[in-house]
Amino acid sequence: MNSKKSIFTRKRIVTLAIILALVVLAILAFDSRLLIRRYTIEAEEITNSIRIALVTDLHSCKYGEGQSELIEAVAAQNPDVVFLVGDIFDDVLEDTNTELFLAGIADKYPCYYVTGNHECWSGSYNFSVKMSILEKYDIPVLSGETMTLTVNGETINLCGVDDPHIYLVEPYDETKPKEYLDEYGNQMQDYTGRLNAVHEAVPNDNYTILLSHRPEFFDLYAEYDFDLVLCGHAHGGQWRIPGILNGLYAPHQGIFPKYAGGRYDAENMTMIVSRGLARETTWVPRIFNRPELVVIDLE
Repeated sequence: MNSKKSIFTRKRIVTLAIILALVVLAILAFDSRLLIRRYTIEAEEITNSIRIALVTDLHSCKYGEGQSELIEAVAAQNPDVVFLVGDIFDDVLEDTNTELFLAGIADKYPCYYVTGNHECWSGSYNFSVKMSILEKYDIPVLSGETMTLTVNGETINLCGVDDPHIYLVEPYDETKPKEYLDEYGNQMQDYTGRLNAVHEAVPNDNYTILLSHRPEFFDLYAEYDFDLVLCGHAHGGQWRIPGILNGLYAPHQGIFPKYAGGRYDAENMTMIVSRGLARETTWVPRIFNRPELVVIDLE
């Protein structure tokens, strides 16, 4: 009898341990707390280090009352500059959370913006409203522009291109070559031409950064002399298994995306892909894929 009781007790302990392990695993898997992701990049042209806060794919999601969680997270990193690399707005959710966040950072740090696909998907009128919010807070939108900045005493070049889906909200030019199709087979305005234009406008040999929402054009970016390319869009591949699977699915990359999130190096270029900040807007939950604020130190 004691033997049977002992076996029953052991089975119960094992069962409870398995249940507990599954609960802990589920908590870790669906953890949606904000994560700070750090990268350090060696840059021969840089003497004084530059700290960059990379913000992507907010999709107007909520981060505390008045966006305080995200605003305070940026402040805690004390960045020299903030780069907002697309889909900070959403095409479905209202712009309120995005505007609160922009209002909380715009007067504290130099901020620069490029569009993502969701801004473009919002339609011409809503797109103009979103751009007017950026203008309200004096945040430049790099729409095929190149500029030279002084950051922490260092002079760098900053290039920015719109998302390829900008054709949805700008006049369609039949005379331009169309080199890419979107996932529905629709022709897009010439993306290579835009990259050519910003690259040709680089005025010197200083360290050069490209802001572009899309990471899937890695091979194309590597054909130019950009030192650093900053992207988002892939949402970390949505589902991850750390150390095994870096993403299950990403828009415009499909299953097992090559550029889901992280650091990717070419011979003379580094691309950093943020896994982004989207939470409640995602159509499936993120698994082992916490939303992240990316901090990059150029040294």
